[in-house]
Amino acid sequence: MKKISVKTSHPYEVLIQRGGLAHCGEYISEVTKSRKAAIITDDIVEKLHLQTALDSMKAAGFECSVFVFPNGEQSKCLENLGKIYDFLCENNITRSDIIVALGGGVVGDITGFAAASYLRGVEFVQIPTTLLAQVDSSVGGKTAIDIAGGKNLVGAFKQPALVICDSDILKTLKPETLAEGMGECIKYGMIRDEKLFELMESKDLDTVDDIMDEMVYACIDIKRIVVEHDEFDRGERMVLNFGHTLGHALEGWHNYKGIAHGEAVAAGMCMITDRLAPQLADRLRKVCEAYRLPTGSDIPMGELLPFCSKDKKNEAKDINYIICNEIGKGEIVKVPFTEFCRLMEG
Repeated sequence: MKKISVKTSHPYEVLIQRGGLAHCGEYISEVTKSRKAAIITDDIVEKLHLQTALDSMKAAGFECSVFVFPNGEQSKCLENLGKIYDFLCENNITRSDIIVALGGGVVGDITGFAAASYLRGVEFVQIPTTLLAQVDSSVGGKTAIDIAGGKNLVGAFKQPALVICDSDILKTLKPETLAEGMGECIKYGMIRDEKLFELMESKDLDTVDDIMDEMVYACIDIKRIVVEHDEFDRGERMVLNFGHTLGHALEGWHNYKGIAHGEAVAAGMCMITDRLAPQLADRLRKVCEAYRLPTGSDIPMGELLPFCSKDKKNEAKDINYIICNEIGKGEIVKVPFTEFCRLMEG
């Protein structure tokens, strides 16, 4: 087992262990005195991993209630959040109990927000079941839901009590879901770690399991450092959004259907690199292609830019975007939105 200690305002550990799901009850029992847990998951993860988690939790003495919702981004909404609140209330979950998010990014995001807001805060544990969730959304304390105005516009900072990453779970993912997670992994190499980028260049989607544990550890450790420096996303943490300005615009243009987040991030990274750091474009494009990720979009830039104006990283009439002029060195650049449009359309 590998451990990463995240020293935020609410410190916690990330455990990286193959087969870790079968021991989750033991690990969770070490971060709570309660033996009452609410497990929240989706209908895909329910079939694949819920019983393993329940067996371990019950063996550790936990009384468990389970809430299952339909998989997909459309479930990260106010209506489903309300159903989760009702479930927690009906099962008499108190502030001394524990909530467990068993699933990918959607499960982690909405469960974390429910944990942050129900009874003004209940401890929760992340057991991410996708690569994207393991390296990105499960660590750092950002929780949110989507509203009509945009993605992740309502949320809270809520650090988990524990994160359990089991690489063996990732073997059950569809190739396209695994590829989506690689979009975020490539991002980490681009912004902070050339050796990690080179490690990913040495493999492809069919052989990435050979480096999975090392890669997941490296990605989470990069995020740990950034989050410890900027827990509440006021400065340095923005560097984690490389590829996201255009990526979120692509998702918005598609109405969050038909393009996965990691795919959009990969396309966004390649598009902004093509425009502003062409010396790296070929290398970035090749590694994205090796993991079956898109390297651009046929959508006219003029149609995407209005979505960029709604980005959460914007400040008044300015926009913050991320660029890498060297692999491993991401920079935050703040310019007037009109200047950003000129750069992207030029």
